[in-house]
Amino acid sequence: NPEVSDKNLNLRNTFEKKYGESPLFYACAPGRVNLIGEHIDYCGYSVLPMAIEQNILAAVSVNNSGRIQLANTNPQYKDFTVSCSEDIAIDRDNPKWHYYFLCGVKGIQEKFGIAPLAGMSCVVDGTIPPSSGLSSSSALVCCAGLVTMEANQKSLSKLALAEICAKCERYIGTEGGGMDQSISFLAERGTAKLIEFQPLRATDVKLPDGAVFVISNCCVEMNKAASSHFNIRVVECRIATKMLAQVKGLDSSRLLKLAQVQTELKASLEDMLALVDEVLHPELYSREEICKALGITPEQFSTELLSANTQHVTHFKLHQRAKHVYGEAARVLQFKNVCDSESDKSIRLLGDLMNQSHASCRDLYECSCPELDQLVDICLKSGAVGSRLTGAGWGGCAVSMVPSEKVEFFIQAVREAYYLTDPRRAAMEKQSLFVSKPGGGAVIFLEE
Repeated sequence: NPEVSDKNLNLRNTFEKKYGESPLFYACAPGRVNLIGEHIDYCGYSVLPMAIEQNILAAVSVNNSGRIQLANTNPQYKDFTVSCSEDIAIDRDNPKWHYYFLCGVKGIQEKFGIAPLAGMSCVVDGTIPPSSGLSSSSALVCCAGLVTMEANQKSLSKLALAEICAKCERYIGTEGGGMDQSISFLAERGTAKLIEFQPLRATDVKLPDGAVFVISNCCVEMNKAASSHFNIRVVECRIATKMLAQVKGLDSSRLLKLAQVQTELKASLEDMLALVDEVLHPELYSREEICKALGITPEQFSTELLSANTQHVTHFKLHQRAKHVYGEAARVLQFKNVCDSESDKSIRLLGDLMNQSHASCRDLYECSCPELDQLVDICLKSGAVGSRLTGAGWGGCAVSMVPSEKVEFFIQAVREAYYLTDPRRAAMEKQSLFVSKPGGGAVIFLEE
């Protein structure tokens, strides 16, 4: 991959200038685009992402300095140093880039009980646009986990690494479900993956010939850890889980995820959608109403159901969130079935599923934004058969499926209608609109 070698050269030069020595090894972890299955991994449901060619790359040397030194090729991200013998503290109220890196370090340290950690000097570089919904933060956590494992001469399977990195990203306060870390490690070039949880496993999904996936950034940034939007949705799904369980006579104290209710009831996703309509009302739920229905105190509500950054929330949408999750879980399975069938209608069918997914994210989950909706609209008018937000939402990227023969026309039309109409977007267009093929997973490679 010539791009990686150019990147390495630039990274190696920066490293040598900074530390006066050559790197010992490099680690690389890709970003991802989720083709379908948004906001359902943390509810226990399978998702269907692919890794992209854009990645986070780190150059590393190992030493006896007793310190971990972090630097970034992007000057807006400041250097940071931490002692190997002190407890690694992560400030979740202040999600700076180096704290994501330290999540990965801490995850490996705790897994193996390493004390003290090996000293490291690192320079980090990246081609994933930040806060774009392409998982730059999780790729950074994965890259750091890989680096720490290698520097401390430990080894783990990719599956185990994915599970550790999914857990340790929670140190920064994001209650994600593990999709981003799983695809970052388990991806293989040329194929998307169906990723299932409990237990974690990944199955190849061959995307149809004759269609290309194009990513376009709406140029509104969204930082998951810095806002409570994301965790409010996690909490609403948790409450909906307990309300559905309660009505069906299940032990709601054990259940935290919407998928668990379906499993316990041995019901289909269609049954679950009907149950949501029957049991949950579309109007807002107050804290009082929820406490009464679940038979819990306001204190239990705050400690057992809310997260640190959702303590201020007083009203919750349960019907809409649960309806999105069960509907989206069904679309993931349909998407995989269509890919497996290799029928001549598959491009049209997959496009329809992507469009339904966007509408559900926009209307039921309310995780879109006006710019994303406008961009998705432009993509569909410019020749995409399907287009949807990807990643957490509230900004970031759309992914569009475009017939191969229309790609050049599509890119030009989106450029003119969305990017060139606004000077700020026009300046960002080069890294904001690109074709993506399924890339490979995280790797370590030595200095050549």
